[in-house]
Amino acid sequence: MSSLKSAAMLAAALIVSGCSTATWVKLPDDSALIVNERPTLHKQGLIKTRPFSWGAAGGVPYRLEDRQSHVIQSGRLKTRFRVASIFWPPVGIAYWPMGFGQRCYDLTGPAPQTCTHQDLIDLRKNHRLSR
Repeated sequence: MSSLKSAAMLAAALIVSGCSTATWVKLPDDSALIVNERPTLHKQGLIKTRPFSWGAAGGVPYRLEDRQSHVIQSGRLKTRFRVASIFWPPVGIAYWPMGFGQRCYDLTGPAPQTCTHQDLIDLRKNHRLSR
């Protein structure tokens, strides 16, 4: 592969990884997730969203709602600094330095927890089957 193609592929990978953050979520039945007061309702499975600002350093606010839009649970999901934001100076590190802090969140209990390994496998399997 030529060095030009390699450089183009690397640049494309950096652009895609620098513009989003993703995690897996396990939700209670018949519920939807709202992250950071953004108007998108997320179902169980993979969630991709824009990165978060410095205000989310203490955790990103979330809300679980049932079908009638009643709040079931709310709180904060752990976040972490995104190393990819360093490579987007000055915009990335100034505006979007935070991403989800865990690979998978289990929101079926009273507080957010890390999913078990089997839960993560099941979520990925269901995501692949739904495509």
